[in-house]
Amino acid sequence: MRTIKTIATSAFLAVFIFGCGGTADILSTPVENIDTSPLKVSELTEAEKHNWGHLDLEKDTIPGMSVDKAYTDIIKSRKGKKVIVAVIDSGIDIDHEDLDDVIWTNKDEIPNNGIDDDKNGYVDDVHGWNFLGDGHNEQLEYVRILATGNTSHPEYAAAKAEYEKEYEVWMGRKTQYDQIYQQIKTADETLAKHFGKKDYTKKEVAAIKTEDQSLAQAQQIANYMYSNGMDSMADAIGEIEDGLESINDRLNYNLNKDLKGRVTGDNPDDMSTKYYGNGNVKPVKKSESHGTHVAGIIAAERNNGKGANGVANNVEIMSIRAVPNGDEYDKDVALAIRYAVDNGAQVINGSFGKSFSTHSDWVRDAIAYASEKDVVFVHAAGNDSKDVDTEPNFPDDNVNGVEVSNTYIRVGALAPKYGSSMIAGFSNYGKKNVDVFAPGASVYSTTPENEYKTKGGTSMAAPGVAGIAALIRSYYPNLSAAQVKQIIMDSGLAIKTKVIVGGNSEDIRPFADLSKSAKMVNAYNALIMASKMSK
Repeated sequence: MRTIKTIATSAFLAVFIFGCGGTADILSTPVENIDTSPLKVSELTEAEKHNWGHLDLEKDTIPGMSVDKAYTDIIKSRKGKKVIVAVIDSGIDIDHEDLDDVIWTNKDEIPNNGIDDDKNGYVDDVHGWNFLGDGHNEQLEYVRILATGNTSHPEYAAAKAEYEKEYEVWMGRKTQYDQIYQQIKTADETLAKHFGKKDYTKKEVAAIKTEDQSLAQAQQIANYMYSNGMDSMADAIGEIEDGLESINDRLNYNLNKDLKGRVTGDNPDDMSTKYYGNGNVKPVKKSESHGTHVAGIIAAERNNGKGANGVANNVEIMSIRAVPNGDEYDKDVALAIRYAVDNGAQVINGSFGKSFSTHSDWVRDAIAYASEKDVVFVHAAGNDSKDVDTEPNFPDDNVNGVEVSNTYIRVGALAPKYGSSMIAGFSNYGKKNVDVFAPGASVYSTTPENEYKTKGGTSMAAPGVAGIAALIRSYYPNLSAAQVKQIIMDSGLAIKTKVIVGGNSEDIRPFADLSKSAKMVNAYNALIMASKMSK
């Protein structure tokens, strides 16, 4: 394994200076003063909500990645090298108004002629590859283990225990959500009848004075929804409906031991068959929005007057569909990584993960292959509020504590509130096995059919880091993938304060104990360090 000498420490970053083409010197955010930054007491504006991950802690008192500052002060009008970023995920809406000009095209493949023109084994892989074919709904990995009926499987007992626990949890959630949904629907109908219209306002609800018990109860429910960030009862109903869809998917598909989700005709336990699926990288349905959202975080066209700005401005997105509505297959992920590497990707984003892995060695070998071929692999840490140093989350890059890659970056999620609540309550963490933290809660980005939505997860944190990796590789192309990782790790902001962990207000620890770097990523500082290292 190649190693790289660390060129800077947090203390050194405090006085890091970079000269750029005769312009004024650029100073990194003073690391030693970060913990004295004021807490933002006002609510985020709509513009801040849509762009908080790109804002600057020092200037905006929001724990973003200083992306806008990097463009204003460092990148300016400079022209970088085009970088291919592979997104291994669900399908991507490659026709989206904010993505259509940043989609990778395989110039050696003639579209729709049914011939493998470039002889890479994949027919008509014009914008990437779809390892799922027409498949969408899938089981979780531990459910697949149970479905085999092989009680001698080394993880059968653990899978059975997990299934019994999770099935009970999700049945309970369904009951709870059904009740909440009915209460909100009834409250909405009561208020609409009272006002004689459906589009009543928050102000009108607050002004209600009544002795009618049902109306008073409807007012109380609406006020509660408003206080929790809902702009209208219609929004609240939509949120609950989305939640119910997710719960029903979990019960009907993910936890269904009888489901047969695989439609590609290959054996997922046999790596000898590699060329299955098709070249259609788009989602099979509108609700399959995860991959489109991730792609937008990385590379949505900047400053075009449309919904969102990506982190990187000189990127082509290679779409690789390998993550279903359920747990991904190790075989698909391993082949997806190799496809990305072999077809020119310099950065790979993997916003997926699971607690059980039947063929983790296949994926680990592919991660090692990416490292050997000078490719950065950015992976989401997971959303179980757990310590991945003690509880497994796959894929990973280590065998018995020995890392197989020096270009693999695992990312935890930040929330848009600087201070003790800045770690997203759902985010996994780990002093050994999580590398950095980045904005991941409430991130606004692209969704299918020219729409935009706010989503949260370490799935949203990883592509922010992938975007920074792409920026470094674009403007400082002589740097290796290992150097890019080291820069991202070393150039972040070191926070010394204590934070709430796992959403548990009784679990408070130093921020530095939650990741290997003890830092939150910072694009501005990363580009400064990249400039120094590239010389």
